[in-house]
Amino acid sequence: MTGPAHSGPSFPGPSFLALPDLARRDLGGAVVAANDEFFAARENLVLPHPAVPRAEFGHKGKEYDGWETRRRRSPGHDWAIVRLGAPGVVAGVVVDTAFFTGNYPPQASLEGAAVEGHPSVEELTRADWQPLLPLSDLVGDTANAFAVDSDRRYTHVRLSIHPDGGVARLRVHGTVVADPRLVDAGPFDLAALENGGRVTGVSNAHYGSPHQLIGRGTARSMGEGWENARRRGTGNDWVDLDLACEGAVTLAELDTSWFLGNAPGTASLTGRTADGGEVELLPRTRLQPDTRHRFVLDGATGVSSVRLDVFPDGGMARLRLWGRPTAAGRAALGRRWFDALPDVQALEVLGSLGVDPAEAGRLVGHRPLSGELPPAVRALLAGRAS
Repeated sequence: MTGPAHSGPSFPGPSFLALPDLARRDLGGAVVAANDEFFAARENLVLPHPAVPRAEFGHKGKEYDGWETRRRRSPGHDWAIVRLGAPGVVAGVVVDTAFFTGNYPPQASLEGAAVEGHPSVEELTRADWQPLLPLSDLVGDTANAFAVDSDRRYTHVRLSIHPDGGVARLRVHGTVVADPRLVDAGPFDLAALENGGRVTGVSNAHYGSPHQLIGRGTARSMGEGWENARRRGTGNDWVDLDLACEGAVTLAELDTSWFLGNAPGTASLTGRTADGGEVELLPRTRLQPDTRHRFVLDGATGVSSVRLDVFPDGGMARLRLWGRPTAAGRAALGRRWFDALPDVQALEVLGSLGVDPAEAGRLVGHRPLSGELPPAVRALLAGRAS
């Protein structure tokens, strides 16, 4: 693809902050349980907007934009369980104590669990929780950022604060790893963040993060899309995306909803194949403001990444790239997912296929898998085309 050299989205601080927040409410994240929320509700932890100061006092004291427990008078610590909106591999976390000064927890830790289906709170408390962040010191009124060294895919995290106190927001940055069993069930947006699509480069993100371009649902305002600064020189703005897996794109949606006086004049889509070749998916095409544009594509060639070019600049609410994985793409997705499962969930998945427990243990212990596999396992990893 022609144009400026690739560069990742620019964020101050640790590199993992450039990755999406898997726990955000607008991606489907939710705080499903907490042992205490006397002063402030647990749901505030995953709100997408930054915490704001509050001056109000209620019947229980000053109100904070965050999660706050009562002062502990017995041994132990407080905790909250968060269901990730998009399961994935965690690269870093931010325990943000914004506006908590004399009531923040001095320490915190984080664990991850991978659970099949839609577990109850009781089932989650019995899950196989694995450490992600050891007990670490916190500073008040600060976005405390910590890198995480993990290669496993988790569906839930548990934040523990020691011994008690308030946390404004919990951010869980990482890489989405889609469940290939859901991919096989129907239409698939190859670009969607929740399916494993990933922003790898952007020319400018002055007004809105490019991650929002492939976010969940429809934008509710201009602020929930990607918007660059006004271009005063030559050239054009662009976003590069890695697809969830190699696939054939058959329908593209370029949605400029909410962008009235600042929508791009035209746009194009270019795909890149696994061997580095380029494919024109959508030639430079006129766009209208505040419009959901839908373009049928021929889908003749599988591509692994796509570049959106907007001319000369402007904002876009959402980009959807509907299609179907290629056989190679689906197989790569299946193996990546299975290799990233914690041992307990991997054994549970194989058990659901009827694999003998001894054989299941051998397979899980020899990941990444190679050689001849039982037919049911081969079908799971490669999809229906196997």
